[in-house]
Amino acid sequence: MTTQTVLQFMQKTADNNALQQQLEQLLGCGDGDISSSVNLDPEESLAISQRAPKITELAASMGYQFSNDELLSVVDAFKQHQNGTISDAAFANLLGIAPGESVRPAVNNNVKRLANYLSKTYLGVTLS
Repeated sequence: MTTQTVLQFMQKTADNNALQQQLEQLLGCGDGDISSSVNLDPEESLAISQRAPKITELAASMGYQFSNDELLSVVDAFKQHQNGTISDAAFANLLGIAPGESVRPAVNNNVKRLANYLSKTYLGVTLS
């Protein structure tokens, strides 16, 4: 099973604000940035599990073809890596990448990410 296309789609969410907004609306939670195990929130993981067909449909409309199982496999690997239940080497093996190869730089802008999270969580507003 190949996961490269899933990873490419997920990494696209780090830089594409329109895609982040679409995912946020589709998932009903999070900030839409699912680009790495650091950026994928537990709520987003659960929502992806529940709405996998809709996400694969969205991805297909953007030219990323993968199955629900492939998407769920990557999300599961991200969750295991977040929880510390698998090593970096095992994580790389699950994703089919070279050990030590980064899936994505962890967070592009920590302050912006934190501000968006706090404003949505506590104030119910979105900062631009």
